[in-house]
Amino acid sequence: MKKVLLLVTLSVCLLPLWAQRDFSQIDSLIKKMLPEASEVGISVYDLTAKKPLYNYRAEKLSRPASTMKLLTAITALSRPDAGEPFRTKVWHDGVIEHDTLQGNLYVVGGFDPEFDSQAMDSLIEEVITFPFSVINGQVYGDVSMKDSLYWGHGWAWDDTPAGYQPYLSPLMFCKGTVEVSVVPSTLQGDTASISCKPLSSYYTLTNRTKTRTSSAGKFSFSRDWLTNGNNLVVSGNVASIRKDNINIYDSPAFFMHTFLERLRAKGIIAPPSYAFTELPRDSVHVERMAGWNTSVQKVLNQLMKESDNLNAEAFLCRLGAQATGKKQVAAEDGIVEIMKLIRRLGHDPKDYKIADGCGLSNYNYLSPALLVDFLKYAYSRTAIFQQLYKSLPVGGVDGTLKNRMKSAPAFRNVHAKTGSFTAINALAGYLKMKNGHEVAFAIMNQNVLSAAKARAFQDKVCETIIGK
Repeated sequence: MKKVLLLVTLSVCLLPLWAQRDFSQIDSLIKKMLPEASEVGISVYDLTAKKPLYNYRAEKLSRPASTMKLLTAITALSRPDAGEPFRTKVWHDGVIEHDTLQGNLYVVGGFDPEFDSQAMDSLIEEVITFPFSVINGQVYGDVSMKDSLYWGHGWAWDDTPAGYQPYLSPLMFCKGTVEVSVVPSTLQGDTASISCKPLSSYYTLTNRTKTRTSSAGKFSFSRDWLTNGNNLVVSGNVASIRKDNINIYDSPAFFMHTFLERLRAKGIIAPPSYAFTELPRDSVHVERMAGWNTSVQKVLNQLMKESDNLNAEAFLCRLGAQATGKKQVAAEDGIVEIMKLIRRLGHDPKDYKIADGCGLSNYNYLSPALLVDFLKYAYSRTAIFQQLYKSLPVGGVDGTLKNRMKSAPAFRNVHAKTGSFTAINALAGYLKMKNGHEVAFAIMNQNVLSAAKARAFQDKVCETIIGK
C-alpha cells in the first residue's frame, strides 16, 4: 500500500515536470525550423485548467496580419446589439400618382459586405411591386454611414487592383470586385475565352490572351488602375483555366450603376444617371420600399474562413456606428472600441497599435499574449464563443487551413485564424490536447520570407501542444 501511495504521489508531483519537458520541444523547433534572422512570439494557455502552458517572447510586439480580425470580430460580438443583421434599404419620398413616382428614390447602404447579385435582384423585385413604372425624380445612393476614406490607414496603394484590397463603402456590390474566369481555346494560338461576373456595363474588358503560346508573355489579370479606370485587361499565355478577382474603382458608383441598369431591365423608366445624398429621414413623406438583410454569422464565416478583408472592415465600421450612435463613422470609431476592450482585459492600449480592422495595414502591432487574452475572453462568454468557433478555419478541412494539418493529431482539431503578409505569418485560435483540455494559442512569426517554413513550424507547434 505504501508503495502504491508513493507512486501516486510521485506521479502527481512529476506531472508539471513532464508537461514542461514536453513543451520544451517547442524551443528545439524554434532553433531547428526557423531561419536564424527571423523572430517568433508564442503564447499558449490551458483554458480548462486556467493556467499558462508555454510562453516565448509572448509580450513581443509583432505585425498580426489577418489575426487582427480576431480582435475586430470578438469586440463586435461582445456588444448587446451584435446580432443585428447588416441591412440595405430602399426608400422613396413624394407620392405615387398615375403610374408615376413623383419623387426621389434612395438606396441606403448599411455596409453589407455580402451583398451580391441575388441580393440586388431581390431588392429590385421588391421595388417593382410598387404601382409605378416611371420615376419622375432622382435616384440617389446614401453612403452617409461612413466617411469617404475608401482604404484603411497604412494600406499599400499598389496592392490594387487585387480583389483582397476593396474600395470601402456602405454600398458594396459583389464586394466591389469582378470575378474573371479564363479558359484556353482548343487551338493553340487562339484567343482564350473570358467570362466575368457580375455582369454590368460599369466596366469593360480587353482580351490580349493567347492559348498555349509562350511568346505571348506571362499571364496577368489587371485593369487601368493608375488612372482609376475600370477597363479589365487580361493578357499573356493561357495554358490552363485561370480565375481571379479584380477590384473595381468607386464601389458605390458600381453599386448604383448596376442598380439602375437592372431596374430599367425590369421596365422602369428611370433618370439617366444617379447621384449621392443622404435620405431626408425627418420628412413625413418618406416611405420604406424594400430591404435586404444579411446575418452576422454569414458575414463572420466569410471573414474568418476566407480571411475576407472587406467583411472585417464592415464589422469595424458597424461597431463604431453601434457604439457611438453617429450617422457617419470612421474606422477610428471602431478602433476606439477595440482599445476599450484591450483595457478591460488588463492591458494598456498605448502598448499596441491598431490601424484597421482586417490586418492589411503595415501599422498594426499586437502581441501573442494579447491575442490569447482576446481568445480567453471569447471562450468565457458562450454566445461569443459559439459564433466565433463556428466561423474559424478547421485544420485540414476548410478555409485558409484547408491545405494544412492533413494528418493527426492536428487534423480537425485546430480551429484557428491565419495571418500572412510579406515576411509575416501568424496563427491564433483553439485546439484540444490529448488529455481533453481546451487550449488557446497564438504563434506570430516575423521576418520569414518563406511562408512555407513558418507554416510548417506552426503546424508542428500545434502537434506538440496537442501531444501524441
